[in-house]
Amino acid sequence: MSLQQTINNDIKSAMLAKDKDRLGALRAVKSEIMLVLSKDGSAEVNDDAVLKILQKLQKQRKDAAQIYIDQDRKDLADEELLQAAVIAEYLPKQMSEEELKTVLSALIKEMNAGPGDMGKVMGRANKELAGKAEGRLIAACVKQLLG
Repeated sequence: MSLQQTINNDIKSAMLAKDKDRLGALRAVKSEIMLVLSKDGSAEVNDDAVLKILQKLQKQRKDAAQIYIDQDRKDLADEELLQAAVIAEYLPKQMSEEELKTVLSALIKEMNAGPGDMGKVMGRANKELAGKAEGRLIAACVKQLLG
């Protein structure tokens, strides 16, 4: 079953369970998927595209929550964090910082990279670790390992 079909089935389950919070988050995901579908006219989006949509939406929710926290609006921040948690259920497990450093160290050794090669390392690391770690964390670890 594709990720898109799983999300559609979970929307139905959330409706039956009357889980408004989960339903809101899943409807936002479905809305983004429908926008992609309307752009290219296809009937279904592949799982890679759905993962990118999920990552984008989760990042938006986390950023919005941080803004609400900074403005002392805990009620709105909690809602955003709850939606981010629902979206995270459909994303692959994120790597810990230790696992990430291990993978990046091996990649840097393989590429024989030095302090001036951050761009090359980042390009390859972002491709290999897509969906497994946040870009900011990857960049910070690469900078630390090369510096």
